[in-house]
Amino acid sequence: MSLPPILEDRLSLPVVASPMFIVSGPDLVIAQCTSGVVGSFPTLNARPQPVLREWLTRITEELAKHDANNPEALSAPYAVNLIVHKSNDRLDEDLATVVEFQVPIVITSLGARTDVNDAVHSYGGIVLHDVINNRFAKKAVEKGADGLIAVAAGAGGHAGTQSPFALLQEIREWFDGPVLLSGSIAHGRSVLAAQAAGADLAYIGSAFIATEEANADAAYKQMIVDSTASDIVYSNLFTGVHGNYLRGSITAAGYDPAALPVSDSSAMDFGTNEKSKSKAWRDIWGAGQGIGAVDAVVPAATVVERLTREYAEAKARLL
Repeated sequence: MSLPPILEDRLSLPVVASPMFIVSGPDLVIAQCTSGVVGSFPTLNARPQPVLREWLTRITEELAKHDANNPEALSAPYAVNLIVHKSNDRLDEDLATVVEFQVPIVITSLGARTDVNDAVHSYGGIVLHDVINNRFAKKAVEKGADGLIAVAAGAGGHAGTQSPFALLQEIREWFDGPVLLSGSIAHGRSVLAAQAAGADLAYIGSAFIATEEANADAAYKQMIVDSTASDIVYSNLFTGVHGNYLRGSITAAGYDPAALPVSDSSAMDFGTNEKSKSKAWRDIWGAGQGIGAVDAVVPAATVVERLTREYAEAKARLL
């Protein structure tokens, strides 16, 4: 197993922060990157589409300024997430902007396309594709993805149902490239466990919702702090694809978490259309099962510091 230089040499902790719809924006990405982990955001968070150029300009300029002032502690690279599903009516525009700015890392979701991968490779960028099973993993690599994000059971938002041990084992039987693991990782010892199980990096989202820089409602942040794994509900009602959501937000929206109907998958709504009125993410709040490790709303840098300390302590216990 080996990582490309961009992921090997610039991280203070083997972590990529996952792109969260609505929640992730320039403030959070900059804070994550300057703390030493990869920060990321979905391009669809920048609305309308021309705002994407403004966000990328700000991120690149502020990270460059940080690096000039801190040559001994350079920032981690940043990433953007492209939804490749056919419902994304601005994919071509977003991809053109990504190429223009030569975004170093592109995370693709809900489909794999050779032309998207080729466009990123044209300037030397890398593509990480998220998958929920081994079949999708093989398709992604066949179409040119450089690495895989194994989205296992317990991950926030759209998530799979397979054990991380099973999913990583199947992928590692044939793939020796970069693999990230997602699913209930919110503590430093879980980062180490992900590596022990076969992943190169941990992929963390929910722990960063309860941060000062996150673009999330204050009630959402507090619900992350107050909730545990038993407060996570797995349903496909809200987008047509199964995902994990906070029980309290489901109740607040007028649903019975214990009696959610099954959605018609043909009416999928990922919020990819500029005029989407999907309640998912805005009113129904996504989160993973690892939130029991989160006990306060703090700066993103504090989350990274905690994870780094816990990771070091976990490694020391094994020596």
